[in-house]
Amino acid sequence: MDPQQNPQEFILDAFVDPTSVRDVVGGILHTIFFHRFFPCLAPETREVLACRSPYVNDAELDTMIAKRTGELHREVVLTNNNTSHNGGGGRGTISVQFLEKKRRKTWYMRPSVDEEVCWERWTVKVTVAEPKDGDGCVTLPFPLFPFFQRAKVRNAMETTLRGTVLKIVDIVNQQKDHIPPITTTDANPFPYQIVVNQKEDSSGWATRMGIY
Repeated sequence: MDPQQNPQEFILDAFVDPTSVRDVVGGILHTIFFHRFFPCLAPETREVLACRSPYVNDAELDTMIAKRTGELHREVVLTNNNTSHNGGGGRGTISVQFLEKKRRKTWYMRPSVDEEVCWERWTVKVTVAEPKDGDGCVTLPFPLFPFFQRAKVRNAMETTLRGTVLKIVDIVNQQKDHIPPITTTDANPFPYQIVVNQKEDSSGWATRMGIY
């Protein structure tokens, strides 16, 4: 497989309320990096909601995750508050890309150059619940479930988070053949990027989520 042409891609789901975007999405990203971050680190876990999930104790990575989940929160929650009368809800994506340094050949008599190509991409599709003012309920972006009590929303968040963490574990245990060989002595042989995308159109979102 040529990773530049066809990187392996995995799609994950996150369902959160407006106050949990950073914690839940951050927990998912840490779980991904726990299995793809090659420096020698002692295994750690953190509690997210009522779930214990892996945590990568690396200051640079932790700072990057905090920065990107903060951007996601601003995009799907704060921006939505300013543009919608419902407030609090939104949809967005955040992607993790793992890269491989490759030597690209150039024209005759010109030196070869190094480039970074993506060999694996994880995309987390995030749906944020919309609180309703005054009645203690939230409106979900699913037509068949117009109102959920907050306790049920929290239960749905925890259930979805557990399912996503287990999905990551299943993927990394089964999908190994596409991982490039390590050809460098760098502590982390595979550079990474975390990218916050624009909100996806709501059309067909509930169908693709498939968590209920």
